Amino acid sequence: MQFCDDCGSLMHADGPEMVCSSCGARVEKDAERAAEFVSTERQTFDDVVETTEDAGDEGLPSAKEVCEQCGHDRAWYTIKQTGSADEPPTRFFKCQECGHRWRGYN
Repeated sequence: MQFCDDCGSLMHADGPEMVCSSCGARVEKDAERAAEFVSTERQTFDDVVETTEDAGDEGLPSAKEVCEQCGHDRAWYTIKQTGSADEPPTRFFKCQECGHRWRGYN
């Protein structure tokens, strides 16, 4: 693997050069290290979801949860293990209407 010197993102092979997936920086392949690299020519970026602050869809699963701030009944969520392994995970919600964030404990 080779990482971009400019932004730190993973680079991919494009002919005789390595190209950064994020910023587009290009670097000549190091001929001496070429045998160390594994090509992933068949890799696609179909499953990559990029969002911005003003995006209409967060690319996350949603649930029927009422926002405490605006009363909207749908929120995106992520699940993270914040405690020890024998405790249930914490769900982090973001209102689809106003963007308010809160936690849900099971």
